[in-house]
Amino acid sequence: MKIKKSKKAKCLKTGQIINYALTSAELHDSQVLEELLEESNSHHELSADSAYSEAPIKEIVSELKIRNRIHEKGYKNNPLTEKQKLKNRKKSKTRARVEHVFGFMVNSMQENFIRYIGQEIAEIVIG
Repeated sequence: MKIKKSKKAKCLKTGQIINYALTSAELHDSQVLEELLEESNSHHELSADSAYSEAPIKEIVSELKIRNRIHEKGYKNNPLTEKQKLKNRKKSKTRARVEHVFGFMVNSMQENFIRYIGQEIAEIVIG
């Protein structure tokens, strides 16, 4: 049995989900990022954790003229500087607003639980 997972893009100003993709659970969110972003998102910003900090994603974001607010990633032999840590902390304030909305949906509204067989039917039910 495969578990389906919904990836979402949310507008910070309105608080509304503006786009989503339904995938199997083993697919990481960053692999459907290009699908979630659109030309109409240009001149907006993308807030995400350091899992999205790879070069291909940075290229997609710059091509669409979206301001990159992705957390910087530290490595074993190249840890983050204090300046980078401070920048990440500032970015976290924005991300927390988004994460709290999704946390509320999951915990209070049981948003993550749909019981349908087949991705096509689940996509119809979700929207």
